Amino acid sequence: MIMFNNNPQPKLLILYASYGEGHLQVAHAIKSALEEQGNYRTVMVDLMAESHPWLNQVTRSFYLKSYTHMPSLYGWMYDFTRLMKHDSLFGGLLHSFGKDKIRRILRVEQPDIVMHTFPSFALPELKRRRDYHPPSYAVITDFDLHGRWVHPSIERYYVATEDLKHGLMQLGIPSSAIQVSGIPLKRGFRATTASSELYERYHLNPNKPVILIMAGAQGVMPDVSRICGGLLEDEHVQVALVCGRNLLLKDTIEKHFQAHHGASRLHVYGFIDPIHELMALADCLITKPGGVTLSEAIAAGLPIFIYRPVPGQEKQNALYLESKGAAILASKASELTEQILKLVHDPLRLTISKLSTKQLQASQTAADSIVLDMLSNTRIMERAATL
Repeated sequence: MIMFNNNPQPKLLILYASYGEGHLQVAHAIKSALEEQGNYRTVMVDLMAESHPWLNQVTRSFYLKSYTHMPSLYGWMYDFTRLMKHDSLFGGLLHSFGKDKIRRILRVEQPDIVMHTFPSFALPELKRRRDYHPPSYAVITDFDLHGRWVHPSIERYYVATEDLKHGLMQLGIPSSAIQVSGIPLKRGFRATTASSELYERYHLNPNKPVILIMAGAQGVMPDVSRICGGLLEDEHVQVALVCGRNLLLKDTIEKHFQAHHGASRLHVYGFIDPIHELMALADCLITKPGGVTLSEAIAAGLPIFIYRPVPGQEKQNALYLESKGAAILASKASELTEQILKLVHDPLRLTISKLSTKQLQASQTAADSIVLDMLSNTRIMERAATL
């Protein structure tokens, strides 16, 4: 019988990774949704960092460098492993990291459920030895399906779209094990609306369109200065640039535009946690196409512009949203600025673009949907265990 460790609320272990911000943000969103249900029994673990700290540091550094300096190599690796099997030589290697650590974590924490927000499936691999382990769930954090996410020992998948569900089904995952939930986001999206207080907080003019640029958590979007300069040539718009944790980019942009005639219409920020506030003020968004950021834009109903997406999951995310009419891709800075300025000065086209984005919205917040489904499934399992 499942006893929830003598506690009426199940204990959740979330396994994430630090390759980008999205996996951690999704973990926090699920944790917050559980706490709103009165459950404060979530434990979050960066499995790779805790089990192999040196290797984690090296691979994270390689990930960031290949992603920014060798994007073709990163894209080749992503495509080469796209159809990988969990029991292939390479798949088995990837899923082997952290096996000893997860055994120790299970003994100490004794979770009732394990949630993966990153496709490192050391725990599902252990299940093949027929030992008892808590049920394993996974949240796919992109709009594209990579073979690394597919594992027969994952009992439940939460995905962003019906297309992802069909993709998993084609790879042998039963329909009953997949829920189209959307990608979990932090609290605030959809509930925040533009207000005079927010305009004042971010020093923005409520009478001019706001073009929001998100350069990424590490601030790695190319040609940011050129894009800002092209947009500021139009005196009727203002630009809100979020540089993330890249303080060098922030300082460089601020110094470069000090004497620019549009300097008063350029607002440069570092890392902003309540990004939903800026999104509520924006008329459109230029961004790197990470799954979480795109989901944030969809939740905010923002037209999305994507500039030179990096090969790999981000390019696939971008192409998917473009196919749905919810994003516009550009390969040249001049092309990008021209398309944006046409959009923000055309009310009808702007409205149509926002409607295309809203069509991808889930009916309820993804984190709530996942938590309710997870708790419901766990209670069903508990009742079944008593029979």
